[in-house]
Amino acid sequence: HTHTLTLTHALNSLPLNTALTSHLQSHGGRAPHATTAAPTTAHGLHRRLWHCRPGGGGGVRPEDGAQDPGAIRVAERRREAGVGGGAGHARGRRGRAPRRRRRGAAPRRGAGGRRVRHARVLPGYCEEMKELSLTIMELLELSLGVERGYYREFFADSSSIMRCNYYPPCPEPERTLGTGPHCDPTALTILLQDDVGGLEVLVDGEWRPVSPVPGAMVINIGDTFMALSNGRYKSCLHRAVVNQRRERRSLAFFLCPREDRVVRPPPSAATPQHYPDFTWADLMRFTQRHYRADTRTLDAFTRWLAPPAADAAATAQVEAAS
Repeated sequence: HTHTLTLTHALNSLPLNTALTSHLQSHGGRAPHATTAAPTTAHGLHRRLWHCRPGGGGGVRPEDGAQDPGAIRVAERRREAGVGGGAGHARGRRGRAPRRRRRGAAPRRGAGGRRVRHARVLPGYCEEMKELSLTIMELLELSLGVERGYYREFFADSSSIMRCNYYPPCPEPERTLGTGPHCDPTALTILLQDDVGGLEVLVDGEWRPVSPVPGAMVINIGDTFMALSNGRYKSCLHRAVVNQRRERRSLAFFLCPREDRVVRPPPSAATPQHYPDFTWADLMRFTQRHYRADTRTLDAFTRWLAPPAADAAATAQVEAAS
Protein backbone atom coordinates (compact mmCIF):
# COMPACT_ATOMS: atom_id res chain seq x y z
CA HIS A 1 0.00 0.00 0.00
CA THR A 2 2.94 2.36 0.39
CA HIS A 3 4.97 1.78 -2.75
CA THR A 4 4.80 2.40 -6.48
CA LEU A 5 2.81 -0.20 -8.38
CA THR A 6 3.72 -1.32 -11.90
CA LEU A 7 0.68 -2.12 -14.02
CA THR A 8 1.26 -4.38 -17.00
CA HIS A 9 -1.18 -3.17 -19.62
CA ALA A 10 -1.83 -4.08 -23.24
CA LEU A 11 -0.66 -0.77 -24.69
CA ASN A 12 -1.25 -1.95 -28.23
CA SER A 13 -4.95 -2.21 -27.42
CA LEU A 14 -5.08 1.58 -27.20
CA PRO A 15 -6.22 2.79 -30.62
CA LEU A 16 -3.93 5.82 -30.47
CA ASN A 17 -0.89 4.08 -29.05
CA THR A 18 0.99 3.63 -32.33
CA ALA A 19 0.67 7.28 -33.26
CA LEU A 20 1.51 8.40 -29.74
CA THR A 21 4.58 6.18 -29.47
CA SER A 22 5.74 7.41 -32.86
CA HIS A 23 5.32 10.99 -31.71
CA LEU A 24 7.04 10.32 -28.39
CA GLN A 25 10.07 8.71 -30.05
CA SER A 26 10.60 11.30 -32.73
CA HIS A 27 9.32 14.53 -31.19
CA GLY A 28 9.49 14.43 -27.42
CA GLY A 29 10.41 18.10 -27.05
CA ARG A 30 14.01 18.72 -28.01
CA ALA A 31 16.25 21.14 -26.15
CA PRO A 32 15.87 24.52 -27.88
CA HIS A 33 19.54 25.51 -28.22
CA ALA A 34 21.73 22.52 -27.33
CA THR A 35 21.63 18.76 -27.17
CA THR A 36 23.29 18.71 -23.73
CA ALA A 37 22.13 21.10 -21.01
CA ALA A 38 24.28 22.59 -18.26
CA PRO A 39 23.62 21.29 -14.72
CA THR A 40 21.14 23.30 -12.65
CA THR A 41 19.12 22.63 -9.52
CA ALA A 42 16.06 21.68 -11.58
CA HIS A 43 18.04 20.96 -14.78
CA GLY A 44 16.76 21.89 -18.24
CA LEU A 45 13.49 20.00 -17.90
CA HIS A 46 10.90 20.90 -20.51
CA ARG A 47 7.28 20.12 -19.76
CA ARG A 48 4.08 20.42 -21.70
CA LEU A 49 0.94 20.39 -19.60
CA TRP A 50 -2.58 19.44 -20.68
CA HIS A 51 -5.67 19.76 -18.51
CA CYS A 52 -8.27 17.18 -19.54
CA ARG A 53 -11.81 18.12 -18.67
CA PRO A 54 -15.23 16.87 -19.77
CA GLY A 55 -16.51 18.77 -22.77
CA GLY A 56 -14.52 20.71 -25.32
CA GLY A 57 -12.66 23.95 -25.77
CA GLY A 58 -9.57 25.29 -24.09
CA GLY A 59 -7.82 24.43 -20.88
CA VAL A 60 -5.48 25.69 -18.19
CA ARG A 61 -2.00 26.82 -19.10
CA PRO A 62 0.49 27.36 -16.26
CA GLU A 63 3.27 29.90 -16.59
CA ASP A 64 6.93 29.06 -16.26
CA GLY A 65 7.68 28.49 -12.57
CA ALA A 66 10.45 27.51 -10.21
CA GLN A 67 10.79 23.90 -9.15
CA ASP A 68 12.62 24.71 -5.89
CA PRO A 69 12.20 22.50 -2.79
CA GLY A 70 10.24 25.09 -0.82
CA ALA A 71 7.38 25.95 -3.11
CA ILE A 72 6.07 25.82 -6.65
CA ARG A 73 4.75 29.03 -8.17
CA VAL A 74 2.15 28.36 -10.84
CA ALA A 75 0.04 31.10 -12.39
CA GLU A 76 -3.60 30.14 -12.83
CA ARG A 77 -4.87 31.20 -16.22
CA ARG A 78 -8.15 29.65 -17.17
CA ARG A 79 -10.07 29.27 -20.38
CA GLU A 80 -13.21 27.26 -21.02
CA ALA A 81 -13.28 23.74 -19.60
CA GLY A 82 -11.90 21.17 -22.01
CA VAL A 83 -8.48 20.02 -23.21
CA GLY A 84 -5.64 22.48 -23.62
CA GLY A 85 -1.96 22.85 -23.09
CA GLY A 86 1.08 25.02 -22.55
CA ALA A 87 4.83 24.77 -22.33
CA GLY A 88 7.43 25.97 -19.85
CA HIS A 89 10.92 25.40 -18.50
CA ALA A 90 12.04 24.74 -14.96
CA ARG A 91 14.37 27.26 -13.38
CA GLY A 92 17.61 26.22 -11.68
CA ARG A 93 20.49 27.91 -9.91
CA ARG A 94 21.94 29.23 -13.16
CA GLY A 95 18.80 31.17 -13.93
CA ARG A 96 15.70 30.54 -15.97
CA ALA A 97 16.19 28.26 -18.94
CA PRO A 98 15.40 29.91 -22.29
CA ARG A 99 11.73 30.04 -23.13
CA ARG A 100 10.92 27.66 -25.89
CA ARG A 101 9.23 29.12 -28.94
CA ARG A 102 5.62 27.98 -28.99
CA ARG A 103 4.64 25.83 -31.90
CA GLY A 104 1.32 25.04 -33.43
CA ALA A 105 -0.27 21.70 -34.19
CA ALA A 106 1.58 21.15 -37.47
CA PRO A 107 2.10 17.52 -38.53
CA ARG A 108 5.31 15.85 -37.33
CA ARG A 109 7.18 12.92 -38.84
CA GLY A 110 7.02 9.88 -36.58
CA ALA A 111 8.46 6.37 -36.85
CA GLY A 112 8.20 5.05 -40.39
CA GLY A 113 7.68 8.57 -41.75
CA ARG A 114 4.11 8.77 -40.46
CA ARG A 115 2.62 12.24 -40.08
CA VAL A 116 1.40 12.80 -36.52
CA ARG A 117 -0.64 15.71 -35.18
CA HIS A 118 -0.04 15.79 -31.43
CA ALA A 119 -3.11 17.97 -30.84
CA ARG A 120 -5.23 15.09 -32.16
CA VAL A 121 -3.35 12.30 -30.40
CA LEU A 122 -3.07 13.70 -26.87
CA PRO A 123 -6.79 14.30 -26.14
CA GLY A 124 -7.57 10.73 -27.16
CA TYR A 125 -4.72 9.45 -25.02
CA CYS A 126 -6.15 11.40 -22.07
CA GLU A 127 -9.51 9.70 -22.54
CA GLU A 128 -7.91 6.26 -22.64
CA MET A 129 -5.92 7.02 -19.47
CA LYS A 130 -9.03 8.26 -17.71
CA GLU A 131 -10.87 5.03 -18.47
CA LEU A 132 -7.87 3.00 -17.31
CA SER A 133 -7.69 5.01 -14.08
CA LEU A 134 -11.39 4.41 -13.40
CA THR A 135 -10.79 0.68 -13.83
CA ILE A 136 -7.95 0.90 -11.31
CA MET A 137 -10.35 2.66 -8.95
CA GLU A 138 -12.63 -0.36 -9.13
CA LEU A 139 -9.72 -2.58 -8.04
CA LEU A 140 -8.97 -0.22 -5.16
CA GLU A 141 -12.62 -0.45 -4.11
CA LEU A 142 -12.26 -4.22 -3.87
CA SER A 143 -9.04 -4.01 -1.88
CA LEU A 144 -10.60 -1.64 0.66
CA GLY A 145 -13.99 -3.32 0.88
CA VAL A 146 -15.67 -0.14 -0.34
CA GLU A 147 -19.09 -0.14 -1.98
CA ARG A 148 -18.73 -1.08 -5.63
CA GLY A 149 -18.67 1.94 -7.93
CA TYR A 150 -18.01 4.47 -5.15
CA TYR A 151 -14.63 5.71 -6.39
CA ARG A 152 -15.47 5.28 -10.06
CA GLU A 153 -18.52 7.51 -9.67
CA PHE A 154 -16.51 9.99 -7.61
CA PHE A 155 -14.08 10.51 -10.50
CA ALA A 156 -16.53 10.09 -13.39
CA ASP A 157 -16.65 13.86 -14.08
CA SER A 158 -13.01 14.41 -13.14
CA SER A 159 -10.76 17.25 -14.25
CA SER A 160 -7.45 15.55 -14.94
CA ILE A 161 -3.98 16.54 -16.13
CA MET A 162 -1.57 15.02 -18.64
CA ARG A 163 2.05 16.19 -18.64
CA CYS A 164 4.80 15.53 -21.20
CA ASN A 165 8.30 15.56 -19.68
CA TYR A 166 11.60 15.91 -21.50
CA TYR A 167 14.90 15.52 -19.58
CA PRO A 168 18.02 16.42 -21.63
CA PRO A 169 21.38 14.80 -20.88
CA CYS A 170 23.41 16.52 -18.17
CA PRO A 171 27.24 16.60 -18.04
CA GLU A 172 27.24 16.56 -14.22
CA PRO A 173 24.17 14.56 -13.13
CA GLU A 174 25.44 14.20 -9.57
CA ARG A 175 24.94 17.96 -9.08
CA THR A 176 21.28 18.10 -9.98
CA LEU A 177 17.92 16.33 -10.28
CA GLY A 178 15.47 16.19 -13.15
CA THR A 179 12.62 16.62 -10.66
CA GLY A 180 13.18 16.89 -6.91
CA PRO A 181 11.63 14.59 -4.27
CA HIS A 182 7.86 15.03 -4.01
CA CYS A 183 4.54 13.26 -3.66
CA ASP A 184 1.75 13.86 -6.16
CA PRO A 185 -1.15 15.81 -4.62
CA THR A 186 -3.51 14.24 -7.16
CA ALA A 187 -5.38 10.95 -6.68
CA LEU A 188 -3.59 8.64 -9.11
CA THR A 189 -0.66 8.94 -11.51
CA ILE A 190 -0.21 6.76 -14.59
CA LEU A 191 3.31 7.08 -15.98
CA LEU A 192 4.39 5.94 -19.44
CA GLN A 193 8.18 6.21 -19.73
CA ASP A 194 10.74 5.36 -22.38
CA ASP A 195 13.51 2.80 -21.86
CA VAL A 196 16.07 5.19 -20.35
CA GLY A 197 14.97 5.10 -16.71
CA GLY A 198 15.35 7.78 -14.07
CA LEU A 199 12.33 7.39 -11.79
CA GLU A 200 13.24 6.56 -8.18
CA VAL A 201 11.06 5.94 -5.10
CA LEU A 202 11.99 6.19 -1.44
CA VAL A 203 11.67 2.80 0.29
CA ASP A 204 12.82 2.31 3.89
CA GLY A 205 14.94 5.46 3.70
CA GLU A 206 16.69 4.42 0.48
CA TRP A 207 16.16 5.68 -3.07
CA ARG A 208 15.44 2.75 -5.36
CA PRO A 209 15.15 2.90 -9.16
CA VAL A 210 11.95 1.90 -10.93
CA SER A 211 13.33 0.22 -14.03
CA PRO A 212 11.21 0.61 -17.18
CA VAL A 213 9.35 -2.55 -18.20
CA PRO A 214 8.28 -2.84 -21.86
CA GLY A 215 4.50 -2.83 -22.17
CA ALA A 216 3.97 -1.65 -18.58
CA MET A 217 2.89 1.57 -16.91
CA VAL A 218 3.84 2.79 -13.44
CA ILE A 219 0.98 3.67 -11.07
CA ASN A 220 1.47 6.04 -8.12
CA ILE A 221 -0.98 6.77 -5.32
CA GLY A 222 -1.32 10.50 -4.58
CA ASP A 223 -2.40 12.57 -1.58
CA THR A 224 -6.02 12.90 -2.70
CA PHE A 225 -6.54 9.15 -2.74
CA MET A 226 -4.64 8.88 0.53
CA ALA A 227 -7.41 11.04 2.02
CA LEU A 228 -10.14 9.11 0.17
CA SER A 229 -8.82 5.84 1.62
CA ASN A 230 -8.56 7.45 5.08
CA GLY A 231 -4.82 6.86 5.12
CA ARG A 232 -4.88 3.15 4.28
CA TYR A 233 -3.09 3.85 1.00
CA LYS A 234 -0.06 6.14 1.24
CA SER A 235 1.18 8.63 -1.31
CA CYS A 236 4.56 7.75 -2.80
CA LEU A 237 7.65 9.96 -2.39
CA HIS A 238 9.57 9.88 -5.67
CA ARG A 239 12.00 11.85 -7.82
CA ALA A 240 13.51 11.83 -11.32
CA VAL A 241 17.27 11.73 -11.90
CA VAL A 242 19.18 12.59 -15.06
CA ASN A 243 22.19 11.02 -16.78
CA GLN A 244 25.14 12.08 -18.93
CA ARG A 245 24.41 10.12 -22.07
CA ARG A 246 20.76 9.91 -23.00
CA GLU A 247 17.73 12.14 -23.04
CA ARG A 248 14.62 10.84 -21.29
CA ARG A 249 10.93 11.31 -22.08
CA SER A 250 7.81 10.39 -20.17
CA LEU A 251 4.06 11.00 -20.18
CA ALA A 252 2.35 11.41 -16.81
CA PHE A 253 -1.44 11.32 -16.48
CA PHE A 254 -2.86 12.62 -13.19
CA LEU A 255 -6.38 11.68 -12.14
CA CYS A 256 -8.00 14.53 -10.19
CA PRO A 257 -11.53 15.05 -8.86
CA ARG A 258 -13.70 17.85 -10.15
CA GLU A 259 -12.43 21.03 -8.51
CA ASP A 260 -15.53 21.65 -6.38
CA ARG A 261 -16.05 18.03 -5.32
CA VAL A 262 -15.68 17.41 -1.58
CA VAL A 263 -12.97 14.84 -0.82
CA ARG A 264 -13.91 12.54 2.05
CA PRO A 265 -13.57 8.78 2.57
CA PRO A 266 -16.66 6.58 2.20
CA PRO A 267 -18.63 6.04 5.43
CA SER A 268 -17.40 2.45 5.72
CA ALA A 269 -13.76 3.62 5.80
CA ALA A 270 -14.10 6.81 7.86
CA THR A 271 -14.06 5.49 11.42
CA PRO A 272 -12.58 7.75 12.63
CA GLN A 273 -11.90 10.14 9.75
CA HIS A 274 -8.20 11.10 9.76
CA TYR A 275 -8.37 14.16 7.49
CA PRO A 276 -10.94 16.97 7.26
CA ASP A 277 -13.22 17.35 4.25
CA PHE A 278 -11.71 19.48 1.50
CA THR A 279 -12.10 20.24 -2.19
CA TRP A 280 -9.52 19.46 -4.85
CA ALA A 281 -9.35 23.18 -5.67
CA ASP A 282 -8.24 23.90 -2.08
CA LEU A 283 -5.52 21.23 -2.11
CA MET A 284 -4.30 22.27 -5.56
CA ARG A 285 -4.05 25.90 -4.47
CA PHE A 286 -2.19 24.89 -1.30
CA THR A 287 0.43 22.77 -3.10
CA GLN A 288 0.93 25.28 -5.92
CA ARG A 289 1.23 28.41 -3.79
CA HIS A 290 2.31 27.40 -0.30
CA TYR A 291 3.80 23.92 0.01
CA ARG A 292 5.85 21.48 -2.04
CA ALA A 293 4.01 18.16 -1.86
CA ASP A 294 5.79 15.52 0.25
CA THR A 295 4.92 12.79 2.75
CA ARG A 296 3.63 15.43 5.20
CA THR A 297 1.41 17.32 2.77
CA LEU A 298 -1.95 16.27 4.19
CA ASP A 299 -0.87 17.05 7.75
CA ALA A 300 0.37 20.49 6.71
CA PHE A 301 -2.79 21.02 4.65
CA THR A 302 -4.97 20.10 7.65
CA ARG A 303 -3.22 22.76 9.74
CA TRP A 304 -3.59 25.27 6.91
CA LEU A 305 -7.34 24.60 6.71
CA ALA A 306 -7.85 24.91 10.47
CA PRO A 307 -9.07 28.27 11.87
CA PRO A 308 -6.31 30.20 13.71
CA ALA A 309 -7.85 29.50 17.13
CA ALA A 310 -8.11 25.78 16.43
CA ASP A 311 -4.55 25.72 15.09
CA ALA A 312 -3.24 27.48 18.20
CA ALA A 313 -5.12 25.04 20.43
CA ALA A 314 -3.68 22.08 18.54
CA THR A 315 -0.16 23.52 18.83
CA ALA A 316 -0.61 24.07 22.57
CA GLN A 317 -1.86 20.51 22.96
CA VAL A 318 1.20 19.14 21.17
CA GLU A 319 3.55 21.27 23.26
CA ALA A 320 1.85 20.18 26.48
CA ALA A 321 2.13 16.52 25.49
CA SER A 322 5.84 16.90 24.78
